[in-house]
Amino acid sequence: MMNAPLRVGETTTVPVALGARAYDIVIGRGLLVELGKRIATLKPGAAAAIVTDETVVARHLEAAEAALAAAGIRATPIIVPAGEATKSWRMLEHVCDRLLEARIERNDVVIALGGGVIGDLAGFAAAILRRGLDIVQVPTTLLAQVDSSVGGKTAINAKHGKNLVGAFHQPILVIADTALLDTLPTREFCAGYAELAKFGLLGDAGFFAWLEANWQDVFAGAAAREHAIAVACRGKAWIVARDERETGERALLNLGHTFGHAFEAAAGFSGKLLHGEAVALGIVCAFEFSTRLGLMSGNDAGRVAHHFAAVGLPTRLSDIPALRTDAGTLMNLIAQDKKVTRGKLTFILVRGIGEAFVARDIDPAQVRAFLAEKLV
Repeated sequence: MMNAPLRVGETTTVPVALGARAYDIVIGRGLLVELGKRIATLKPGAAAAIVTDETVVARHLEAAEAALAAAGIRATPIIVPAGEATKSWRMLEHVCDRLLEARIERNDVVIALGGGVIGDLAGFAAAILRRGLDIVQVPTTLLAQVDSSVGGKTAINAKHGKNLVGAFHQPILVIADTALLDTLPTREFCAGYAELAKFGLLGDAGFFAWLEANWQDVFAGAAAREHAIAVACRGKAWIVARDERETGERALLNLGHTFGHAFEAAAGFSGKLLHGEAVALGIVCAFEFSTRLGLMSGNDAGRVAHHFAAVGLPTRLSDIPALRTDAGTLMNLIAQDKKVTRGKLTFILVRGIGEAFVARDIDPAQVRAFLAEKLV
């Protein structure tokens, strides 16, 4: 999946080949200014609603509105609170009501301007309102640029777990303006990096090795950042095109997520544990559990934990105060995972770096014992 690195200032387009639902991911610096022009080309005469959160408003809303106005597009902002708690029934109802109040019609467009929470919430609202509105994803976090904005998964959380209520609804365009990441707090960037590294760990050992050597340049915002994002987007686009609705190999993208979603739920879907941090912990657990099961030899699990620790990600459950829980509680949360089939536990496990696979019918007793040990 690795390609020659991008040069500074270069824009790349990654196609997502889904037939009539095909769309482009456009990656580069300074692309927000082109938002209106690109939407006007795709949907002449459309009005727009910009769904965003209170944090993004101060950083990027004015520029987005100016880009739309320059193309003659009427835009209505819909502002919601920042944070994982926004992915709720209450906020979904609020967004839908505001879209209807703004008279957004079926030939108009919804713009998700924000991180993964906004992309999921706005995408789900677009999927169900008027039986389907077009959505443009403008991700403002690293996590959203490399993962959640691509592939059409939209959802809100339920009291029983994360992303349990949602729909597949592909965007018509993804604009990944890497300049938007310059304002991202270090902790948020680290959280997104976990999803970036995931693509190497699940199927591209060469990319992970490249990240080990170049991660500081990715954090610094050099051309390495654009290159890494493009590699991850190409990888995800390739998998989504082959398995849009996660009936097979797309499940590999959930490496670390079965454990991670349970950790998020145990932490109350709060800022105490960000999604990417939970994924990092989940990936470390997936590698260590795979080692425990004898699926791989060597020290790949230690290599992964060492790299995540080096970039500033958590690698031990015992280091997270919000995870003062027990193995039984985590097992109950894992039992609600979307990959559970007729009560049988399914995990994404590994035979080494770059060698993930879907493991079905995992013994719950082994998982419980492993978690009990990790919580000490």
